[in-house]
Amino acid sequence: MAVKQISVLLGNVPGSFAKLIHILDTEDISTKAVSAASIEHDSRVRLVVNDPDRAAALLESYNFNFEVTPVLAAEVPLHTGGINAILKPLAKAEVNILYLYTTINRIGKETIVILGVDKLEEAKEVLAENWIHLIGDEIYSIP
Repeated sequence: MAVKQISVLLGNVPGSFAKLIHILDTEDISTKAVSAASIEHDSRVRLVVNDPDRAAALLESYNFNFEVTPVLAAEVPLHTGGINAILKPLAKAEVNILYLYTTINRIGKETIVILGVDKLEEAKEVLAENWIHLIGDEIYSIP
């Protein structure tokens, strides 16, 4: 139940992120989740979009430096310490969380986190065993 994430390496200059989003927007590719971080001269933008295959083809046509990787999308339980319902079982199973960010919108009331982990299949099993609802393809149609 992994979803596709697109990671784009951009120059760390004003407007490069806006240009990327503009290109996607003009082709009606909407962003469902996004994370951006600077690394000295570059920036890494991670995106979950409504049509990752079409987005990848578009980015390739514009010669962007990108990769498509599987990530997990999980609903954070609606109670105090809800995020720990995700973090603690993964830590106990020695699954390393490489990064985490949230979606822009929600399906229900719960926040959805995007998880990049070092052991994807193991993380899926651990989260399912701990009653964490994983989101699949329905993430691509979040309004």
